[in-house]
Amino acid sequence: MSSEINNEKLFDEFPPISTEAWEALIREDLKGADYEKKLVWKTVEGLKLKPYYRAEHIKNLDFIKTIPGKAPFVRGNRKDNNWIIRQDIDDESPLTANIKAIDALKKGAEAVALNVSFCKSAQDMVSLLKGIDLNGVHIHYYGASSYLQLTDLLVKATKILNFDSKSLKGSFNYDSLGYFFSHGCFYGSMDSNFVELAQLLDIGKRDFPQIKIININAHQIHNSGGSLTQELAYSLGMGVEYITRLVAKGQDIDDVLSRMMFTYAIGSNYFLEIAKLRSARLLWSTITEQYKPQKESSGYMVIHSISSLWNKTIYDPYVNLLRCTTEAMSASIGGCDSMTVLPFDIAYKSGDVISNRIARNIQIILKEEAYFNKIADASAGSYYVENLTDTIAEASWQLFVAIENKGGFIETANSGEISDALEMIATRKHEDLALRRQILLGTNQFPNYSEKMLGKIEPKSIASALKGKKEVRLAQSFEALRLATEDFINKGNTAPKIFLLSIGNPGMRKARAGFSLNFFSCAGYEVIDNNGFKTPAEGIKEALKSKAEIICICSSDEEYATAGVEIAQGIKKADADKIIIIAGNPSESIEMLKQAGVDDFIHVKTNVLTALSDLSSRLGVI
Repeated sequence: MSSEINNEKLFDEFPPISTEAWEALIREDLKGADYEKKLVWKTVEGLKLKPYYRAEHIKNLDFIKTIPGKAPFVRGNRKDNNWIIRQDIDDESPLTANIKAIDALKKGAEAVALNVSFCKSAQDMVSLLKGIDLNGVHIHYYGASSYLQLTDLLVKATKILNFDSKSLKGSFNYDSLGYFFSHGCFYGSMDSNFVELAQLLDIGKRDFPQIKIININAHQIHNSGGSLTQELAYSLGMGVEYITRLVAKGQDIDDVLSRMMFTYAIGSNYFLEIAKLRSARLLWSTITEQYKPQKESSGYMVIHSISSLWNKTIYDPYVNLLRCTTEAMSASIGGCDSMTVLPFDIAYKSGDVISNRIARNIQIILKEEAYFNKIADASAGSYYVENLTDTIAEASWQLFVAIENKGGFIETANSGEISDALEMIATRKHEDLALRRQILLGTNQFPNYSEKMLGKIEPKSIASALKGKKEVRLAQSFEALRLATEDFINKGNTAPKIFLLSIGNPGMRKARAGFSLNFFSCAGYEVIDNNGFKTPAEGIKEALKSKAEIICICSSDEEYATAGVEIAQGIKKADADKIIIIAGNPSESIEMLKQAGVDDFIHVKTNVLTALSDLSSRLGVI
């Protein structure tokens, strides 16, 4: 056997092709169509993403040759990717929270978040922590009305439990700037908040050296409808405010940086969310470097990731499992330090035994079966992800610098600029949903109109100490329509009925009937479909027989001018109260159809939410 090493590269027989050659071929295939409109993806943040990337697009990126555990930490803070699995327990009773925490830890959780709002004594804290392995388990404490009081209770409780508080691991959810963002004001005053925080850091150095004190709740920005770049820029602005004001109060920069963590929501935009976490670490490293910390580890951005609440839905809730899974994958590949996957039913109730178990198991499977924890920065070298990281970092940095030039996060927020900017992006996202430029499966596309959820909604609270802003989800307006229909039926009314009167061209009538079925099901109406009719008279007869309030005619544009007019006139003559809708936008015959009695037209450019809201109002549903 020859010992000679074969250094021949795979695919050497294929000659390299330049980007210019590829571009020329693409433009030829486009046949004159606009390249940007057809192939360049413009995100809600204003980012322009190319249809493909090549090696030449990453060769000049400064961070491309860095390694995990080294500045600027794009590739993670560690040489492995073994993030911590956390379960958030939103239970106000110390005893029941303790039982749930121990059960979660036995079943795969490695950390827990505990609500301490009802811990009023050291004994309450003992009840909360008893039986938990305090040596190994990270605990995130949230909901405290006073974190100074919490430190006192923790010291007393650990003494009762014969445990050294210096060995406690985890974090506090102290975030006065998050409270300010959420409520529009500070509790007490801004200065008193930072005096309190400085005291907390001093106590932390003495009693809790392994606990993060400051948690920047950037997920609030995401769940308010903010963009990815806003989430990064505003959270970085908060971080700089904490650093600047605490150092001014005599705190050491390394002590301040070592006590901070960031909580980012992870949405279902898979690659962008991976790149977001990488960009966040890159930018934070750039910022902290300016303060000249003594320890390299002070440049770490410790990231806790949590599933997005913004994109979770009440209807078709099992789709939330898919969303949570891709979000967990993004957070893991992006290099988070710990992660909470929310229960799939969080949009309408607190998680139960089953939904919490599934949420934990998503992370366990990623670790134990998919080995996501074995490779640091699995996306390294990906032309697309590396460019996304750079693009997101650049856009976020520009917004961050603009905030700093206006006096920092607090000044900019006080001016109302941040709220206005968030509202503008959230409005755009809602418009995209209403126009179905963005799809939420089961909500604005392919809904199951027979699904009933009104009776399953339970009063609940989301695991968060910052509850000033109302919980917002993208699907809420569509869900309000569906829930109103359910309530209408529960009050003894019959469900609004839509009769699809399909006629003429088989291909067009089938396509438009499918479109109409999806359209009207978004409001939970009962849709009566059929195989089509041979004559207008036959269709009119069956439509009237169905007792449907709305008749939707499904045919081709050419046939609407004849059969459509005849059907509209026939139905209005028999029953003038019937609502007649045309599926399509037959521009040449619209006026003729309106004169024949057609009330409205639905097509791909129709605002689904507005159209259905108007119909529900007309039918007395809302």
